[in-house]
Amino acid sequence: MKFGEVIGQDQVKKHLINTVRNSRVSHAQLFLGPPASGKLSMAIAYAQYINCRNRTETDSCGECPSCVKFGKMAHPDLHFIYPTAKTRDIEKPTSKDFIRDWRELLLNKNAYIQLPDWYEKIGIEKKQAIINARDCSDIISTLNYKSYEAEYKVMIIWMVEKLFHAAAPKILKVLEEPPEKTLFILVAESQENIINTILSRTQLVKFNPIESEALQENLESLGYDPVNVRDAIRVAGGNYALALNLASQPEAEGQNFTWFTNWMRVCYRGKFAEMLEFVNEISGVNRDAQKGMLRFGLRIIRESLLEGFEQSKLSRLNNRESEFTARFHKFIHTGNIALINEELNQSIAHIDRNANPNVLFFDASIKLAQYLKKK
Repeated sequence: MKFGEVIGQDQVKKHLINTVRNSRVSHAQLFLGPPASGKLSMAIAYAQYINCRNRTETDSCGECPSCVKFGKMAHPDLHFIYPTAKTRDIEKPTSKDFIRDWRELLLNKNAYIQLPDWYEKIGIEKKQAIINARDCSDIISTLNYKSYEAEYKVMIIWMVEKLFHAAAPKILKVLEEPPEKTLFILVAESQENIINTILSRTQLVKFNPIESEALQENLESLGYDPVNVRDAIRVAGGNYALALNLASQPEAEGQNFTWFTNWMRVCYRGKFAEMLEFVNEISGVNRDAQKGMLRFGLRIIRESLLEGFEQSKLSRLNNRESEFTARFHKFIHTGNIALINEELNQSIAHIDRNANPNVLFFDASIKLAQYLKKK
């Protein structure tokens, strides 16, 4: 993967290129930023650039034997660690057990992936994945060997927040004093959830959400309708995976709008029969669709509060959503927004833990009915 394939993030690209040109490549770097902002793509592009035999001042060549192997995610000196969990076929999982699935997902999505994508790929949607002690042992053993052919051996640890606390001490020494010409790139979304002893041993590279102009250029180049692209970018907040999904499947966000607005009306009216009808409908769809509706709801709640504060310039709504929040914002205020947000977030967490959707959504409906009428 070349830097040119990474969407936006020009300042980060410039910084990373300068570290190579000035021979100041830090041995342990933390790529930190919001979901699908290009951190993993940039990590791979950086590793490819460092090891390219014919790199230019701005990018790797993409054609030398090293670049070709990096492009296939199969260079012998490129190593990945990521969260895994026990499956029906694998009792004691390690990252190596899923490397074929990992490469397929990276190549299919150009490395713009999120945790739900990975969990679905390996069939662990209902489980809590971690980077375990066996992975940490593999990191140490892998780095004990010399590189096969590249100048730098690269170890990319994706979603380092998922590193099992008891396993972390295993890699502290090698992270602080790795073998010569070894590069660690840790990729994360939440600095607060990274173990402090890991965090203190890395150099931070901060990613912002992807710029709207870069998103628009990419999505329109893929042939998506410009109107859908603009709506998708407004909603996505710099998340490429979300923007791509919305631009390619605008009907999915339309369904979320229908579900959520109907749910709010039902909750406000407070009639049990209507609540049960909605609960039966939403319980009949898959868990990803349920979570999609709840995440959509979190966005609408936020936008409704902004509407109440007359902060329309911060809005990420399309026309239909704006029409709804123009009426709905009267019921969202500082006295209930925290309660509503907590309920929606908890519902997402409970779905991840395989809660009964009928019980979950009926209970949430009762609470939301109370919160919406709170003064």
